Amino acid sequence: PQAASVRTDIRNCSTDPPYLPPTATNTTARLAALRATMRAHSIHAYIVPSTDAHMSEYIAERDSRLGWLSGFTGSAGTGVVTQDKAALWTDSRYWTQAERQLDCNWELQRTTWIKSIGLWILEAVPVGGIVSLDPFLFSIETWNSYSQALHGSGRTLLPIETNLVDKVWGDQRPPPASSEIYSLPPEFTGSSWQEKVVGIRQKMEQHVRRPTAVLLSGLEETAWLFNLRGDDIPYNPVFYSYTLLTNTTISLFVDEARLSAAARQSLRAGCPGPLCVDLWQYGQVGAHLLHYVQGNVTVWLGTEYTTYGLYGIIPQEKRLEDSYSPAMLAKAVKNAKEQELLRAAHVRDAVAVIQYLLWLEKMVPQGQVDEFSGAQHIDALRRAQEHSRGPSFQSISASG
Repeated sequence: PQAASVRTDIRNCSTDPPYLPPTATNTTARLAALRATMRAHSIHAYIVPSTDAHMSEYIAERDSRLGWLSGFTGSAGTGVVTQDKAALWTDSRYWTQAERQLDCNWELQRTTWIKSIGLWILEAVPVGGIVSLDPFLFSIETWNSYSQALHGSGRTLLPIETNLVDKVWGDQRPPPASSEIYSLPPEFTGSSWQEKVVGIRQKMEQHVRRPTAVLLSGLEETAWLFNLRGDDIPYNPVFYSYTLLTNTTISLFVDEARLSAAARQSLRAGCPGPLCVDLWQYGQVGAHLLHYVQGNVTVWLGTEYTTYGLYGIIPQEKRLEDSYSPAMLAKAVKNAKEQELLRAAHVRDAVAVIQYLLWLEKMVPQGQVDEFSGAQHIDALRRAQEHSRGPSFQSISASG
């Protein structure tokens, strides 16, 4: 009988020496360095997520901590490292990819359940052990799930604000974004940022609990509110920022040096006054929030996008929690002008798709097109359309 063909594109850790495809990353030195840092902090297990401090679905290279540590570049996953083990949890979309990218230092766990991660931790970490994570990279819900999974087990879940992966990554870590943050031209906005601020403040006034502030953590919330755009994350027109909007003040936490002259002018036009935007450094949000909540205040926040780190700064009795902030809900409702702009954008996109289908009908019979060149061609057709700012994700192209 014919022997089953051995796949050479995925790892095989059962042979001696193990077989690794050329796509696998050697993580031995990175894991050793992380483990040394963990020992210095007396940590037995460290959890590394695949998101950023804003719970973004897509992340910048600088935030790809799990990718750097493990070699796995899928968009969803969780890693846990102990002194003698490392494991990665991801869903079925990425199992083959993980087997191509991980080396044999890593176990692949074919699930994403926090319950399963918790059980693995209980087996790998002795009673009395400390399980740690960066609270500014976990949603409130995820933190609570880990807390529940370890509850009463004799293991302690300890938030640590120094990110251990960043420490080990050091100066190899990509630098923060530096490109310009610009104002959206008025013809592409449904309303001015001042009108949006007034609308959110009305929502605060009408709420039965009369919140004194709204905290915006989702990157698209701040970009929408101020009609500003950036390109800090591939395929997403956003920039790193937080906003704390009160009844009388507006604080924007952002790298001020990156604001275009026009953007800065637009934000500062109403100074001094209730429509004046105070600019603070991006990293100051925690300290500013801590100072704010000393007063007799109530902070309204969307739990879907707020990290456990920021949430924990606000005393429980001063929090007003909803899944989505009033800014996220307002953003979801498009006015007549925005609807018109959306329809026009879809028409321009449809023209590009029709041109592409026509091109395919001509070119495919000649045998000249593969998935990659096809994707490049439709990207070019879209770019040729007026007002194009690039695709919303890498074109996914497949045949057969």
